[in-house]
Amino acid sequence: MEDARQECGVHGVEAVIDFLERHQAAYEVIEHRDTFAATSEARASGTPPERMAKTVLLHDHEGFGLAVIPATEHLDLHKARALLDASGHLRLASEEEIEREFPAFDVGAMPPFSALLGAPELLDRRLLAHHRILCAGGDHRHTLEISPHELERLGNPLVGDLCVD
Repeated sequence: MEDARQECGVHGVEAVIDFLERHQAAYEVIEHRDTFAATSEARASGTPPERMAKTVLLHDHEGFGLAVIPATEHLDLHKARALLDASGHLRLASEEEIEREFPAFDVGAMPPFSALLGAPELLDRRLLAHHRILCAGGDHRHTLEISPHELERLGNPLVGDLCVD
């Protein structure tokens, strides 16, 4: 498993592109002004917000995990715990933890690839209804357009309902 926590000299979108190229993924990179929220990223890319995915980093005693959900939704931690069969200690990772453990990527622009982050992945089933989705590219100036089925292929995530009802 690849792991962006290892210093490799490649950062942000370059690390993501390198990963996607090595795995022969079909994707497009969209460059835009700096954005700091997934819905803003969707607007900057000219895409409806419901097609934008956000990556939420989770942490417990076992380490890190990531949940990929629609940007228009909120993560339900109870559902995430149940899908992962995790303890009640599973929580959102702090910005300080993210910055320390994943220095190759901008906080708030984590790409949705478990193999790249060295963390198990959850994928909300709602994203699979779209032919293409947008997701963070590792920094605040780049967005990826990719099939959600490529996310499945690249990360082998657990798929389920992860959002607040």
